[in-house]
Amino acid sequence: MNRRKFLAVTGAGASLAVAGCLGAGDESTGAFDVEMTIDSYRPEELTVEPGTTVEFGNTSSHAHNVAAFQDAYPDEAEYWSSDPEGRIGSEQEAIDDWYSTDQYTKLSTRDSFEYTFEHEGRYDYYCVPHIEAEMIGAIIVEE
Repeated sequence: MNRRKFLAVTGAGASLAVAGCLGAGDESTGAFDVEMTIDSYRPEELTVEPGTTVEFGNTSSHAHNVAAFQDAYPDEAEYWSSDPEGRIGSEQEAIDDWYSTDQYTKLSTRDSFEYTFEHEGRYDYYCVPHIEAEMIGAIIVEE
C-alpha cells in the first residue's frame, strides 16, 4: 500500500472513531419530549403551555440527570430535578446526590421521568456530570 492510500484509509477510520466518541449520529428518536443524548438535551429549548407534563428520557449509553439551576425558574415554582419522588430540594442537593451512593436523580439508558410545569416562565436545567460539556436545556412555559 502506498503512503497516500494508507493515510487516506487510516485518516478516514480515525475520523469515524472520533465522531462516534463525540456523539455524531446520536440522533433523536422522538420517543420523549426531551431526549438526553451523549452530550446534549434535544431539543435544547422546548416551549409548552402551563400544566403540560414533559417527559425527559435518556436515549444515550451514558447516565444523565436533570437538575434545575437554583433560582432559574419562576418564583412560584419549587425546585425540581429528575428525582421522581421529589427528595431533592436544591441545586446543591442535586449535585451532592449525583456523587452519592443513592443517586436519586440518575437516569440510566432508556430511563425517563416526567415533570409538570404549572407556572409560566423559563426553567433552566443541566446535567450534573456533563455541565462542563454544556449539557444545558430550558423549558419555556407560556400561554
